[in-house]
Amino acid sequence: MRSFRKALILLLSGFAAGCDKPHDAGVVNEQPEKNTVKQQNVTVTVFAAASLTESLTMLGNKFQEKHPGIRILFNFDSSGTLKRQIEEGAVSDIFISAAPKQMNELENGGRVLSGSRIDLLENKVTLAVPENNQYQFNSFGDLAEKLHDCRVPFAVGNADVPVGQYSQKIFSYLGLKQDELEKMGCLSYGSNVKEVTTQISEGMVMAGIVYATDAVSAKLTVVDTATEQMCGRVIYPAALLKNTGVQTQAQDFLNYLSSEDAKKVFEQIGFTLLKK
Repeated sequence: MRSFRKALILLLSGFAAGCDKPHDAGVVNEQPEKNTVKQQNVTVTVFAAASLTESLTMLGNKFQEKHPGIRILFNFDSSGTLKRQIEEGAVSDIFISAAPKQMNELENGGRVLSGSRIDLLENKVTLAVPENNQYQFNSFGDLAEKLHDCRVPFAVGNADVPVGQYSQKIFSYLGLKQDELEKMGCLSYGSNVKEVTTQISEGMVMAGIVYATDAVSAKLTVVDTATEQMCGRVIYPAALLKNTGVQTQAQDFLNYLSSEDAKKVFEQIGFTLLKK
């Protein structure tokens, strides 16, 4: 009997030890899975023109829902400011400019990843007024007459930002001398298009030149739209930056910005998607 009990105890002990082994293996197997998740959690940093704030914020959220392992981090400002930050060593994976000029300068400086550049979007330049339009701006043709007395400033972007550069072309087309208007105190400047939009919205100026998309976002009244002859086409180039450490994920997001899903969002705000 004693021999039988010893044999039974040994048998049960061996069975219990055997049952423990799969549980221990399961615990060990969990660690590589956690490591895999951590490796997939990456951040793609996008430097983008201020006029893209609303559309890219929405698209960034949509993309992250579909790609939970990728975080999209935005830095919105004037294209000129962003270009300088990149040249000074700021970490960025994607650059989207409101004009080719800033992208060209980065590309010529060897900071753009070869073959990644695309013309992503087209916008329009508009003449926008506050809700009451008390100075009765109705077209770009009114500029010369309305700015003559300089009773209230007219808002434009600084010369180093795309919206300001488009404004300069419009003034030249209309025969207006911007330096003279500036000396007379006719002009109020913004460091990016959002600052110009705010000045118009708050009635600080009689009118201003902003992108069509910003006028839509701020619910401004647009009284005229500049033609291509007045300021050229308003093209937004996009590209990966050469020093990106997340090239695959950055390219995935850039590809997403050319998708049908993105097209719907861009068109709601007033952009035209160029890359298909």
